[in-house]
Amino acid sequence: MSAATGNLFVIAAPSGGGKTSLTRALLEREPSILLSVSYTTRPPRPGETDGVDYQFVTPERFRELKDAGEFLEHAQVHGNWYATSATWLKRQIEAGQDVLLEIDWQGAAQVRKLIAASVQIFILPPSLASLEERLLRRGQDDEQTIARRINAAREEIRHCGEFDYVIINQEFASALDDLSAIVRTSRLRSAQQRVRYSALLTQLL
Repeated sequence: MSAATGNLFVIAAPSGGGKTSLTRALLEREPSILLSVSYTTRPPRPGETDGVDYQFVTPERFRELKDAGEFLEHAQVHGNWYATSATWLKRQIEAGQDVLLEIDWQGAAQVRKLIAASVQIFILPPSLASLEERLLRRGQDDEQTIARRINAAREEIRHCGEFDYVIINQEFASALDDLSAIVRTSRLRSAQQRVRYSALLTQLL
């Protein structure tokens, strides 16, 4: 990714870690960032809208898009497939637009290989007990599914060291401030600032 491009923010977390809530709050605070809407084969949850929360597709349509080279990354999570549109993302980043990806650690690893300059952020719960409590409070899964998600969370958390930043989501407002600070810092990276303010630098130098 060249210096003339926008920032790609990649946010991952175990299920129930608060990733979606933090992402939505960040986008309200930083409306210039575009959210990449992932493709998924899982059915919509109550309140979710096709094309807004996800691009909901059948497994057959997902395979067609994958075979056509449409996806930047794809991964299977809890029995369902998720993927990011490569063509849309490339167009936005090259135009200087900041984009946020909300994906799992497997997808983040694939993105890291393809776009080394991506800013990768992992959201950690303060404990597995608090994570289980959040999943129960969410009321979307039965006990067996929650137990499976907790076991998966243990594996996901082992990969947090592969990310550039780790945020502990113990207190929501503080975690949101940390996330905003990462965004502001990333936008001030020297290589990108030199491109944005090349005319000014020419005058000063």
